[in-house]
Amino acid sequence: MGESDSSLRVLIAEDSEDDALLIVRELRRGGYRPLMHRVDSADDMKAALEAQEWDLIITDHNMPSFDSTDALRLAREHDPNVPFILVSGSIGEEIAVDAMKAGAHDYVMKDNLTRLLPAIQRELREAENRRAHQEAQARIHHLAYHDSLTGLINRAEFEHRLDEAVRNAREEQQRHTLFYIDLDQFKLVNDSCGHLAGDEMLRRLGKRLRHAIRESDTLARLGGDEFGVLLMNCSMVQAEPIAQALLDNLRDYFFVWGDRSFKVGASIGLVEIDGSRDSYSLLSMADMACYAAKDRGRNRYHVYAEGDRELKQRRGEMQWVQRLQRALENDGLLLYWQPIRSLQGETVHHEVLLRMQEAGGELITPDRFIPAAERYNLMPEVDRWVIRQALDRLQELDRRNSSLMLDGTLFINLSATSLSDEGLRGFIGEQLVTRGLDPSRIGFEITETAAIADFDCARELIQTLRGYGCKVSLDDFGTGMSSFSYLKSLTVDFIKIDGSFVRRMRREPVDSAIVEAVNNIAHISGIRTIAEFVEDDEVMRHLRSIGVDFAQGWAVEKPGPMPAT
Repeated sequence: MGESDSSLRVLIAEDSEDDALLIVRELRRGGYRPLMHRVDSADDMKAALEAQEWDLIITDHNMPSFDSTDALRLAREHDPNVPFILVSGSIGEEIAVDAMKAGAHDYVMKDNLTRLLPAIQRELREAENRRAHQEAQARIHHLAYHDSLTGLINRAEFEHRLDEAVRNAREEQQRHTLFYIDLDQFKLVNDSCGHLAGDEMLRRLGKRLRHAIRESDTLARLGGDEFGVLLMNCSMVQAEPIAQALLDNLRDYFFVWGDRSFKVGASIGLVEIDGSRDSYSLLSMADMACYAAKDRGRNRYHVYAEGDRELKQRRGEMQWVQRLQRALENDGLLLYWQPIRSLQGETVHHEVLLRMQEAGGELITPDRFIPAAERYNLMPEVDRWVIRQALDRLQELDRRNSSLMLDGTLFINLSATSLSDEGLRGFIGEQLVTRGLDPSRIGFEITETAAIADFDCARELIQTLRGYGCKVSLDDFGTGMSSFSYLKSLTVDFIKIDGSFVRRMRREPVDSAIVEAVNNIAHISGIRTIAEFVEDDEVMRHLRSIGVDFAQGWAVEKPGPMPAT
């Protein structure tokens, strides 16, 4: 269409058949194969425009039943992009100019048809360019409001529609409901079959969810494996059966990829839209309700309700997560350290500690924000930040020939969730090589409970770290009754005797005996011991007398800022 020797659908508004044939002849001379239809009245032209699409419209100016002004109006109402050319023997310059202003693309006099072919070729090219531009604009517009993977409404457009729902609820006293849906098997599919499988699963489930709700409802992909549904004019009483129906629909579905089959489930959080809260708060509430559904066993829904203790706890955790994310982005995390002094010699090790600093200068200890970070899987990111920063500080201390770290080891804590972080071992190795540090001066602490909970990952990580040349310490040792049996399988350099036993040594003979037993068995295994929470000199003297190697606590020295680079 529009290219030489191609077919061309031409609508000609002309009362003279001979003149129409002259136009056709010119088109054939240019290599086109015109498929021509001639009309000579407004009704005929309207019928022809509705009957099919046209590549080109040519019209005479004066006809008995109507003129080019009527023809142009009809053509532009139908499709303003179709090239429209006046070919007339009686058109004046003023009329031609008016026609061009009204939307005609060109005009040609019948006594000079040699101009017709170049004009048609030019306008066909321009029409193709206009179509291509409009299609590109349409694609851009679609992508701005739709998710590229599933074709569903995206988060930005969903939030816009949610804003409208809130406004409608407030002004019209209507009731609507918001669903926050989180799939339960997406990570398993991604990890076991790859991202192509995960993407295909999301596409299929997007279609399945779309067919399971009303045409008037809005379904959006909010990100990852999370979806949102906005049910307009739907109270909570009406919404709960819909949520259950969605769960039943997904529960009956199996995702098949190759020779593997996965049973799909979801958790849904529900919140009613009554106009009293903004869209941000509603999404946060629905998200918390969704997590509550997950905590209660998945494949269920949970309705947000004020005063729900579980949801209050979740809200507090999410606030801590947001504050921690801001701290990571805006240098709001600080490194502290605390000495670990030898009770039998001169060596001093240090443990790296983490603090968060708020805008007002308040220092927040990790016991307040780490639980939320662990629950929302932020700890691998936090651990990597600490590792990078701590190694930078150690490198700077070496550069300054500082006496603070002459012979000692710098111990860095690893969280429980980082044990299964497949990329962590490679990350640590890369950080060591990049800085050229002696690995024997760096240690990593893993809690006993985390090691036991994920024993295989802990053992592999410990072997890798010691293979690099780093030290490994098992923290909070003694809290589990099976602690001693694990020492045969976990090859570590230090164990830190849990502080709850150390604190009570003076007044609890059983705790004192436990500390002594841990120390003796560790030494038999070739492992050095560190007593935590040493808070007075009398406990320190007793630890020295039973042969504990190191002490850490306020009686030794309080934590302080780690020297910055």
